[in-house]
Amino acid sequence: MDEFVERLAGIGVPALVFLIIMSTTGLAGAAAITATLALLGPGGMIGGVITLIVIGAGASVISKYGYSAIITATCKKIMQKDNLTREQMCEKIDKYPITKGLKEKVKAKIREA
Repeated sequence: MDEFVERLAGIGVPALVFLIIMSTTGLAGAAAITATLALLGPGGMIGGVITLIVIGAGASVISKYGYSAIITATCKKIMQKDNLTREQMCEKIDKYPITKGLKEKVKAKIREA
């Protein structure tokens, strides 16, 4: 088991996400792997693999810069790309399917940007 844990730790956050979702499928072996990949992303198994890659890249960047800096930089880039004011960006955030608390945190970051 120690060797398996070492390999999972080498993969990082995507391995944890994969294992947690796999444990909820109620399946075993190849069926569990297939179902987990299909559940993870749009487009079936290929989407699941891509989602795990994105999670890995995201976790690496977040650990380096912190989520606050990434949210702020992303909001700035969206505002530049779409030529939005802070108020327009906040209105856009209000339409997202996320919790009220998270919306307020993101809008606070937009106001800082």
